[in-house]
Amino acid sequence: MLNEPVLVLNANYEPLNVCSTRRAVNLWLSGKAEMLLNGRGVIHTVRREIPCPSVIRLSYMVKRPYPRVRLSKREIFRRDDYRCQYCGQTKAHLTLDHIIPRHRGGEYSWSNLVTACPSCNLKKGGRTIRQANMRLLRKPVEPRATAAYLYGGYIANNEDWQQFLTGW
Repeated sequence: MLNEPVLVLNANYEPLNVCSTRRAVNLWLSGKAEMLLNGRGVIHTVRREIPCPSVIRLSYMVKRPYPRVRLSKREIFRRDDYRCQYCGQTKAHLTLDHIIPRHRGGEYSWSNLVTACPSCNLKKGGRTIRQANMRLLRKPVEPRATAAYLYGGYIANNEDWQQFLTGW
């Protein structure tokens, strides 16, 4: 129960991150945060019962840079909807492909990486898409770091968070 996810909001109700129930209770008891939703029952201690928060809001404003989605294999697959960007098929085993191969100066970036099935990746090989006579279904871009994108994986088990994630 102490490791359940808790949504942490900034003083202006902007979603900041997700922390554990243990961390959220510590923030709440120390006066650094207020509890907005209690949907998980209580924690029984020797002296009292402490409500388990589902959403907390910090009592002070945290200034932070605009969030960005980290570049990783998992996020490339998620951006491309687990679909080959050359043939459009959804397969169980997918690979990453560099549009401009690394040995030709291509870099590990959002605009140069796409999801590819093994057969399309093999067909393209170490060539550019023009040399291989292939085309992309979508232009690869960095996904926007919206609250729904960043915290959408938690929504299935925490429907009460939806009201705090829609405005951002």
